[in-house]
Amino acid sequence: MTPPIITLIVNDLAIAVKNKSVLLIIFIPFFVFISLKLVDQSARNLTRATVGFVRTEAFSPEMTRALSATGSLIHLLPIRDEAEGMRSIRDKKIDGFLKHSDIVRDKLILVVQKKEAVQTLAIIESMGALQHAVEGGGSSWVSEVRSVEKGGIGIQLLPTWILMLVLLVGFIILPGQVAEEKEKNMLLSLLQTPMHEMEWLGAKVVSGMLLSAVAIVILHLLSNYRPEHMGNYVLFILLGSFCFCSYGVFLGLLCRNQASARTLGVIFYLPHLLPCALADYSPQLSACAPYLPSYHLLEPVRALLFNKYPLSHFATDWLYLATVGVITLTFSYLLIKKRWLLS
Repeated sequence: MTPPIITLIVNDLAIAVKNKSVLLIIFIPFFVFISLKLVDQSARNLTRATVGFVRTEAFSPEMTRALSATGSLIHLLPIRDEAEGMRSIRDKKIDGFLKHSDIVRDKLILVVQKKEAVQTLAIIESMGALQHAVEGGGSSWVSEVRSVEKGGIGIQLLPTWILMLVLLVGFIILPGQVAEEKEKNMLLSLLQTPMHEMEWLGAKVVSGMLLSAVAIVILHLLSNYRPEHMGNYVLFILLGSFCFCSYGVFLGLLCRNQASARTLGVIFYLPHLLPCALADYSPQLSACAPYLPSYHLLEPVRALLFNKYPLSHFATDWLYLATVGVITLTFSYLLIKKRWLLS
């Protein structure tokens, strides 16, 4: 006779297979392994870095000749002044620029978007190797690396945490709520009242946006950081929340129960988060991230958090988010019209 505990274990495993929860056991390690493989690349796979130099400042002839000769690793681009260099970095026209140090004589400062980015490490390593080849040793030409982004690591990671919160509501919380209403036939009962389908969809999307807004407000209160352009910053977060809440409602309508909704949500959550969060560490992830809607929320939020930009500067991003939100909301409406799918 089989012990009861064995029967219960087998039953729980069977439920996990039926609800597709077992897919997470396979998907999460596989996806994380692939992401880390893309991050852990050798220097030969790095793309050529574009480095600006202030044309009014005099650099040593040996340094200029050495940097100009390594066109396969570093492309030198003259810039008018430091302000133009800052704008070019923010607009991703260059990876960094060099200027003379105001502290250490005959040394340089490398100004970059992020100190920990893979291109920053490539520039430092390339310049170190060149300096060793030209001078045969000695101290490095670069005495300091500065970041364009303000604040410490906690403030610089704030856009990533905001993206995580928006994705958490859109891909984890909302699909489970929608699937629960389907599973308990609450949605079908509501739609038999005079309430219109779009009213139910609107309520779900707005409630998700409110949950995201509350979480982000608490995060900002705790971090005590005020964005440079509050109006555009708030509008972009609301647009991103609308996009992913609509996305989440659509995923919830595709599932018959809460367990499968959570599984599907995690399967969509990780691919939207990791490539964008790790894009600075991998050229491959940096190349594929712009195709994800999460990238078009993260990059504008990051830019607006530290700088003043008009909304027209991010026309492609807000158009991308609005299109994805409208398309998924339309698909959700079409699914609701098929009443037999709700039972």
